[in-house]
Amino acid sequence: MAHSLDTVFAALADPTRRRILGMLLEDDMAVTDVAEPFEMSLAAISKHLTVLTAAGLISQEKRGRVKWCRLEPDALRDASVWMQGFGQFEPVNLDAFERFLESELPGGEKGPSE
Repeated sequence: MAHSLDTVFAALADPTRRRILGMLLEDDMAVTDVAEPFEMSLAAISKHLTVLTAAGLISQEKRGRVKWCRLEPDALRDASVWMQGFGQFEPVNLDAFERFLESELPGGEKGPSE
């Protein structure tokens, strides 16, 4: 479990990846649609998607010639269980996670510039 927790938390540490997760809360998206709002290359977005996929936070599948991304809703289960072990954290639920991600999106308070 420790390796997967390290991978999940490392993936969540990047504001671009958190923003991507926020976008995928709405619906599955084609990789090109994920890349659209970012001022970076498709190759750079693909690297972020690879990190999110490796962490199990999203899955990707090819439909025809288009690669689609989908949020994996149970991906944070181990992280939630780990945080509950400290006794001071509420279980992670998707509603709370969505509110957190929305705070990272443009218009909300966000950390350093992407």
